[in-house]
Amino acid sequence: MSERIRKYLSHIGRRGGRKSRRTLDSETARNMVRLREAKRAYRRFHARCFWSYDPDYALTLDDVEWVAGQLMRNGGREAWDIGAKLCR
Repeated sequence: MSERIRKYLSHIGRRGGRKSRRTLDSETARNMVRLREAKRAYRRFHARCFWSYDPDYALTLDDVEWVAGQLMRNGGREAWDIGAKLCR
């Protein structure tokens, strides 16, 4: 391995080991989790609850309540539970 490559790998390895400097307040972190779970549910229950919508639709935080409502209205017991968690 050349010296130049060795230095580069050493440099990026050092950067990866440092603690992240990004700080999130608790509300933002909760919203990120809600959005991630809504996206997961949208993909999982697409055939049952969201069949008339684009499967590649990019959900936003504003769509989380809509996803929860669709799950609770059209998805059955398991989808209802997920929708209820998204409403909290």
